[in-house]
Amino acid sequence: MLNGMKYLRILLLLAVAIVASACTEPGNVGPQVSTLHRGLSSDPESIDPHKARSTQAAEVLRDIGEGLVGYSATGTLVGAAAESWTISDDGLTYTFRIRDNARWSNGDPVTADDFVFSLRRLVDPATAAFYGQAVAAIVNADTILRGEAAPSELGVTATDRNTLVITLQQPTPYMLSLLTHPSTFPVHAGSLAEHGNEFTRPENLLSNGAYKLAAWEPSSVLHLARNSQYWNNAETSIDAVSYHILTQEMTELNRFRAGEIDITSSIPPDSFAQVREQYAGQMHIAPYLGVYYYGYNLSKPPFAANASLRQALSMAIDRETLVEKVTGRGETPAYSWVPPGVDNYEPIRFSYAGLSQEERNAAARRLYREAGYSEQLPAEIELRYNTSDTQQRIALAVQAMWAEVLGVRTTLVNEEFQVLLANIREAEVTQVFRSSWIGDYNDAHTFLNIFEAGNPSNMTRFENAQFDKLMREAAAQVTPLNRRLYLEEAERVLLSEHPVIPLYFFVSKHLVSSRVQGWGDNVLDYHYSQHLSLATGQN
Repeated sequence: MLNGMKYLRILLLLAVAIVASACTEPGNVGPQVSTLHRGLSSDPESIDPHKARSTQAAEVLRDIGEGLVGYSATGTLVGAAAESWTISDDGLTYTFRIRDNARWSNGDPVTADDFVFSLRRLVDPATAAFYGQAVAAIVNADTILRGEAAPSELGVTATDRNTLVITLQQPTPYMLSLLTHPSTFPVHAGSLAEHGNEFTRPENLLSNGAYKLAAWEPSSVLHLARNSQYWNNAETSIDAVSYHILTQEMTELNRFRAGEIDITSSIPPDSFAQVREQYAGQMHIAPYLGVYYYGYNLSKPPFAANASLRQALSMAIDRETLVEKVTGRGETPAYSWVPPGVDNYEPIRFSYAGLSQEERNAAARRLYREAGYSEQLPAEIELRYNTSDTQQRIALAVQAMWAEVLGVRTTLVNEEFQVLLANIREAEVTQVFRSSWIGDYNDAHTFLNIFEAGNPSNMTRFENAQFDKLMREAAAQVTPLNRRLYLEEAERVLLSEHPVIPLYFFVSKHLVSSRVQGWGDNVLDYHYSQHLSLATGQN
């Protein structure tokens, strides 16, 4: 006999199958349901907006949830759950007007109290939110995160059902951009109270975005269905979205070629030139605020208190060869941590950025000897990366460079993405790990603040009192120029300590089917499904 939960899951899967079978197929009788098929490189680790941390999770959350503000298809800030807002002259008070017709997927109104509840939950230490520190500019957020004040002390207030007031400790130029991030999306308090940690299950999850979660088959597909209660539902064109979990880029490409995927998450490096020729009109390459890096575990030997070894390994990597021969999809070598193109900022570069690779190699060998290693006593290093053709190619190239230049013996460890994330967080078995950081808003702060002591995103466990002081000084500045100077000095201190190896800066890389309309390239690489539509009669 089927239990109730299992029976409900089967009904949901059957409903999704019926929707999929009705999608624009010739000869279908009855209403046509349009379905967008998108590739996703891994399962989201969570779709609880306060527990999620990956770009994959954020991609889905931007479809099923909505913050106070959002972005247009081309990256312009627009009203979302809030129809308007005002900012006080001193830059410390933001007042938002929530839309009268904003609704949860069960018909409940979305209110200012929903945002108060959710922002308090974000900074509550009991939540252990990955992005709790991101809203540290809000009054009392820091003391709450440290457990020194109650979440109710956070500087957020609902003055009536539709009015939300957020009070800041200091002016924060990127505040509106920050409020587009999924970590600031509302959570339905009643659903959380009723279902606890299972409130994100498809049968329980209430969404306030254009879509709702219909079913989730881990390692296979997430199915989203139109949220008929969404305030802007009349302007949503596509009825359903299927996110297909495709960890292998070639598999994703082959499914695009077969017409089974409308939007790819990436493009395989081995096939890039061929794909560019074959799908020139469907390839989208654009500047992107993201850095690919290798991080050190600074809490354990051999990298704790050994900056010479860290710098030697960084200098021995030929970044030009890496982006030209290994990735080969328009990426640029990274000699800073903050990418170029960030608003009101000039990235600080490594002191050796202007040297030839031969000169870097010679300096790397000297540093390697200073660190206590030699041909007779080589460093033995473990490098961990997640399952992916691209990650493996990069790891093999770096392994070869370290061996050739320094004689380092590198063991490569390939792990599933979620396993790698868990190991990085625990910092028990990791030595060097593959990761990336994508800007959550267009400001240098989103790249630099993750190295502040105590920040949950500080995966290397980097701690530097001078760096932390400069970041605090930057936050206290009123003029943009003074703030920029403090941030640039903080990056200079960061690079001098080599807690990470920035390898290259991303470009966004997607294949977008000719039947998809409304796509807009932007530096944040945000592409909400509600902004897209599907042309009929095209493959």
